[in-house]
Amino acid sequence: MQETEKIWVNGELVDWADAKIHVGVHGLHYGSGVFEGIRCYETEKGPAVFRLLDHLQRLQDSAKVLYMDLPYSTADLRAATHELVAANGLPTCYVRPIAFYGYGELGVATTGNPVDVVIISFPWGAYLGEDGQQAGISTMVSSWERVGPNVIPHVAKATGIYLNSMLATTEARRAGYDEAIMLTGDGFVADGPGENIFVVKNGQIRTPPLSMSILPGITRDTIIHLARALGYSVDETLLIRTDLYLADEVFMVGTATEVAPVRSVDGREIGVGPITLELQKAYLDVVNGRDQRWSDWLDVVETARAPAEV
Repeated sequence: MQETEKIWVNGELVDWADAKIHVGVHGLHYGSGVFEGIRCYETEKGPAVFRLLDHLQRLQDSAKVLYMDLPYSTADLRAATHELVAANGLPTCYVRPIAFYGYGELGVATTGNPVDVVIISFPWGAYLGEDGQQAGISTMVSSWERVGPNVIPHVAKATGIYLNSMLATTEARRAGYDEAIMLTGDGFVADGPGENIFVVKNGQIRTPPLSMSILPGITRDTIIHLARALGYSVDETLLIRTDLYLADEVFMVGTATEVAPVRSVDGREIGVGPITLELQKAYLDVVNGRDQRWSDWLDVVETARAPAEV
């Protein structure tokens, strides 16, 4: 992680080196936190945060699932994000808001523990590598299953859920692959450790439904909108492992990942296809402000004054 100047901690900007928490915080011991991954892009109008309000609403929703009352409103967190991006002077950056149960009782229950909220911004390139964006990534179907929705609620972007993801992606990297693909306990395709997944067959785009224990990805939603606007049919439907092997194209999407072609699954070559590249270009045009049809998704950072109320 590349260090920047400031981090927003519980309502204040502090120096990077001074953003510290106690080792006894509940969230550290039990994974009792929620977070978002957001990107800010340099546009002609200035730094613009992509779908910021959608991300912050999901943060609020995630907190609600974890019985967590965030001490800041969506408007507060939007203003904080603008303040932080401006303070760090990074027109292109990754933004990570995180809220977690803080220092108090160390039992599993969170009763009486405060909620701490932190926002970090820092430079971060393509999550799966710049080469992967063009040449595609190699993947394997993980031996680690995606946990079920009545075990851990995937509608919440909760920190503890990512232990499941960490096991899968670490297994893949150790086996020489770029990323993992996770199945449900019933053998249906779920997603990647930090990405949603799409399959193209005979010009038709398919993706697992939200009922498959997957996060309702904001990039996933964006790609569905863009694909349909380009005239493609997008079906949210059950997929099995062989749908990946026999696909014309496979690609993974996420805020950090953006749009990454999958060139192989379990050694079966797929290659980088034209629909994937078309959607990748469309996505990058939108987030960089080159396609004005979707300008409402760009929240331009207001550096001269506090952001307007939501």
